[in-house]
Amino acid sequence: MLKRTLSALIGAPLFLGLIYVGGGYTAFLVAVLTLLALQEFLQIGEQMGMRAWTKLTTLAASIWLLSLLLNGAEWLMLVLVFWLLIGLGRLALTYPKTSLSEASFNLLAVLYSVVLLSHLYLLRQLPNGLEWTFLTIFMVWATDTGAYLIGRQFGSHLLAPQVSPKKTVEGSLGGLLFSIVVAFVFWRMVGGASWITYIFMAVIIGISAQIGDLFESALKRSAGVKDSGKLIPGHGGILDRFDSLIFALPLVYYGVKFLS
Repeated sequence: MLKRTLSALIGAPLFLGLIYVGGGYTAFLVAVLTLLALQEFLQIGEQMGMRAWTKLTTLAASIWLLSLLLNGAEWLMLVLVFWLLIGLGRLALTYPKTSLSEASFNLLAVLYSVVLLSHLYLLRQLPNGLEWTFLTIFMVWATDTGAYLIGRQFGSHLLAPQVSPKKTVEGSLGGLLFSIVVAFVFWRMVGGASWITYIFMAVIIGISAQIGDLFESALKRSAGVKDSGKLIPGHGGILDRFDSLIFALPLVYYGVKFLS
């Protein structure tokens, strides 16, 4: 518990500080997080018996990040299409040495660990991006906290017992409630959008955060591992700490783009 608390006291201000100053600092943060997350994902795959395309996925991730940082969102779809082409082309040219499950896992490794998580940088670069980024992070943290507290106190109906035996339906609803409360506070303090928009975002983030958490739990359970890594004392790896953000970030980014 002490290690977990100390890691949070050091890591959270550093994480939020790099986002606050923005620009190259946020870019550096995103590059480090995504590349570390990718390596953790591939290592989990190896525990499942998958052959990791370490060099190819790292190259694809690096090209994606360079395109992101140099050109914003302009070239990202083209990079994504080429990654799918390369991955599926390798499957076609080397089958049956390369299986469909192996190709799918390595393609997913980049999509999940790099493409989705790197939307942290895209969201921060938007007009009022700092507010939207902090809102997303705080609502995700509120969802995790609410799910834990309410589930521990009132939980009785299991949500996904084969994936996470301690998570409950009551806890899930508590997480949504905490997310809505944070959204309401932001609306009163920051404004910038209608209260309906904030509530809608809260529900989307609350649901996506919990799905992200459950997906990563299912991934680890499939590999028979407790944590995705050991980088963060008391918390595990990058994926363990940021799993709830991975789906929320792109949803908020495209939601804000649509609304604007």
